[in-house]
Amino acid sequence: MHDLRLVREQMHLLRDGFARRGKLDTLGPILDRLEGLEKERRALITAVEERKARRNVMTQDVAQKKRVGEDVTELVAESRSVGAEIARLEADLTATESTVHGLMLELPNITRDGVPAGDESHNAIVRSWGTPRDATGVRPHWDVAGELGIVDLARGAKISGSGFIVYRGLGARLVRSLINLMLDTHTSEHGYEETWVPLVVNRTSMTGTGQLPKFEDDMYALHGDVGFLISTAEVPVTNLYRDEILDAADLPKALTAYSACFRKEAGAAGKDTRGLLRVHEFDKVELVRYAAPDESDAELERLSGHAEAILRKLELPYRVLLLAAGDTGFASTKTYDLEVWAPGVGKWLEVSSCSSFGDFQARRMNIRYRPSPGEKPRLVHTLNGSGLALPRIIAALIEHGQHPDGSIAIPAALQSYLGTARLG
Repeated sequence: MHDLRLVREQMHLLRDGFARRGKLDTLGPILDRLEGLEKERRALITAVEERKARRNVMTQDVAQKKRVGEDVTELVAESRSVGAEIARLEADLTATESTVHGLMLELPNITRDGVPAGDESHNAIVRSWGTPRDATGVRPHWDVAGELGIVDLARGAKISGSGFIVYRGLGARLVRSLINLMLDTHTSEHGYEETWVPLVVNRTSMTGTGQLPKFEDDMYALHGDVGFLISTAEVPVTNLYRDEILDAADLPKALTAYSACFRKEAGAAGKDTRGLLRVHEFDKVELVRYAAPDESDAELERLSGHAEAILRKLELPYRVLLLAAGDTGFASTKTYDLEVWAPGVGKWLEVSSCSSFGDFQARRMNIRYRPSPGEKPRLVHTLNGSGLALPRIIAALIEHGQHPDGSIAIPAALQSYLGTARLG
């Protein structure tokens, strides 16, 4: 969420930021309305203050006249009339502020300097690692996984619907092994505190990280509006410190969590729906960091480096993309996407988005830190990234490690967790 002062004093920054995202045609009318409402809000505040001051003077006059025995009937009636006017103006102010707040929640973040303008065609590859395997003779993961009996897509669809997966035997153990490798690496090598968080969060938490109100249709809502299944552990982990003040000595703070994730939008419009590419429920290890504002750029590089370290351990060739403004997520100010090469489907698959949000989420959640004793608290900067999401990692492992006999070579770092060097 943006500081309302931008609407009052630096509207050009919002307009330019949304133009870079390609959203000005859509968001321009909202900005126009906000500009008018903000002037109305401030006029109402002034009107309320003036009438309250007037009523205070009248109250003093009534008391003074009563002391000398003068008639105060007309003055009391006038004071009551002013009180009624104050109540009406305050009701108008409350309604206006509610509308302003709702419109502010619809505005995406502004991307940082250095983020390319435009849509996804302007994404920039900033680095890469490994040599992508030639696709010749490599079969798609869904064929091989089905033959090995480690992924059962048909029964997943039968019991839950399209986009839900059943892992079986060594497939289930592979999921558990990957989760443990990731959590062990992030906690023992990268300094994250492991957390175990709820899969159900309330509306306030979803709003705090920016999933609501914009993406409500993509969420799995529980009956009676009692909460939502999380789309990512980012939501509960980042909300842990909502409405709290951290000490500067606690920053940067690094937290990691494994969770199942639930997203309705997976496979929308029939895009990439086969196998493990787009699913409604998936497993993911999440990384969340809180940082002082002047450290957030360095923290984003550190965070993405931690996610990349897992890919190197898994021996998966990958590339890192700096997303253009139009492809950057709603709440993010800068995002790196990590993509692995999957030769069986002949595609680069996104397995992590590492993002800095500036103070955008922190303002929604009122997460602050105190730079030094006695100093006024400031909003923290929040960052998060997948470290990593499993389905596409598994797809890439199956395709990259595939042998002509249909067996799958397991990376050395994963063998002790899985208990074998080969599947099949």
